[in-house]
Amino acid sequence: MNLEQILFELEEHMEKAVSRMVQELRTVRTGMASPALVENLDVEIYGTTCKLRQLALITVPEPRSLLLQPFDVSAIRSIERAIHESRLGLPPVVDGKLIRVFIPELSEQRRRELVRMVKQIAEESRVRIRASRRDALEAAKKLEKTGILTEDELRSARENIQRLTNCFIGQVDKQVETKDAELMKF
Repeated sequence: MNLEQILFELEEHMEKAVSRMVQELRTVRTGMASPALVENLDVEIYGTTCKLRQLALITVPEPRSLLLQPFDVSAIRSIERAIHESRLGLPPVVDGKLIRVFIPELSEQRRRELVRMVKQIAEESRVRIRASRRDALEAAKKLEKTGILTEDELRSARENIQRLTNCFIGQVDKQVETKDAELMKF
């Protein structure tokens, strides 16, 4: 392994941490309907687990409601159960062959809880980024001990690793700031 590989893998790991966080932030509801709120819910059906987006067409007919049209009508009860059991707190209503999900107005208290949840998700992402940094620094130190890197190259590698870390933590902070603004907007 060489320094270029270490930096490449570091960047890959950090990108994954940020994209995972962005995916999680999409599920935090802001009071407006979005298919992203429910599309990744796990639904137990036919003895297996599927993502909701694989079982139904999800549309937004109004700003505060979602309409789910299951591809198979027999999946309605399983989809309804998955929405009930999710941490979203959204009430699904079965309407014949459709499921309507109404997005209630967020109370001030609920908004603050969601802001705390967003900050927790972001902190988990920062921890993953820092763990990747630690692993990259250890790998660079091993290269220096084996004589592949000089002391100056190790110092330069540390600076590059820190620069990458700062960049990705900045991305996390920007995402959190955006989501917080969405949540606190009335």
